[in-house]
Amino acid sequence: MKNTHLKLLTLIILSVFLGCKETPKNAEDKDSIANEAMSANATVPTAWITNRVAKAKEKLNRTDAGKVVWNAMEAHGGLDTWYGNGPLSFRFNYQPLDTTKAQRDSYQTVDTWSNKARHTSATESTAHYGWSGTTAWIKAADSLAFKYDTKFWALTPIYFLGQPFILDGEGVNLELLPQKTYKESPQDVVKVTFDAGTGDAPDDYYILYFKEDTHQLTAIRYIVSYPAYFKDGGHLPEKFMEVIGATTVEGILFPTGYKTHWLTDQETPGEYITKIDVSDIHFEKQVSKDFFDVPEGAKIVE
Repeated sequence: MKNTHLKLLTLIILSVFLGCKETPKNAEDKDSIANEAMSANATVPTAWITNRVAKAKEKLNRTDAGKVVWNAMEAHGGLDTWYGNGPLSFRFNYQPLDTTKAQRDSYQTVDTWSNKARHTSATESTAHYGWSGTTAWIKAADSLAFKYDTKFWALTPIYFLGQPFILDGEGVNLELLPQKTYKESPQDVVKVTFDAGTGDAPDDYYILYFKEDTHQLTAIRYIVSYPAYFKDGGHLPEKFMEVIGATTVEGILFPTGYKTHWLTDQETPGEYITKIDVSDIHFEKQVSKDFFDVPEGAKIVE
């Protein structure tokens, strides 16, 4: 789901769901008053949250697709709670079943209001990478500490885990599609696309399934069109990501994992290709303002 993925990732997600964009898909111009009012910690004023939530509610409720997304935000804990809890930390363990492909396993902290991120390897505590809001960076003694595109991956996980909250910003377009039945339950279906110039992969899209009676997210369909991977245009075939498990952390409902499949011609999950585990989810209350800055000695990733 920045002048930066895959989108599931910035968003969507993101999105999604998904890669690292140099201009987050859900970013709005940062309020200068909010910047001035920020304390020594990476938190934003209550007034900023109230204003952003009110704008999102008014905008989303103008359309049928937006109403589905707003109801999903409410069912997942509320946009005000999402922003009010502070930066989000979690472990995201992406495990391709094809063992020739790189596993991506890191602890990460994401500033949910500005889409900055800092990752630490799950196997090497001194290896880090991140997105400062303007710059991708990596700091690791071992050049092979991360055997994948860290710029692309810096914000990719939040474009999955942050659904549906990451859909509140500018450059996000929502379209209500016909209902589907998934796991024997009717689903409201919303397609998410992005304005041209939104992030590095504006051709990405998500198709989100929300269970009709609970408004909760049950599945994510998406493509990856990250230009660094597809220099002549194009994208990977569409994927179908099952949302697995559920946990509530400080009022916000999260999945505990995903199962990713190739999408079949019947628009159902086909070959199972990736297992994703999400754990150690919590919100940070004491993250310093410079936590997401490029650290001394880091290498800039172009």
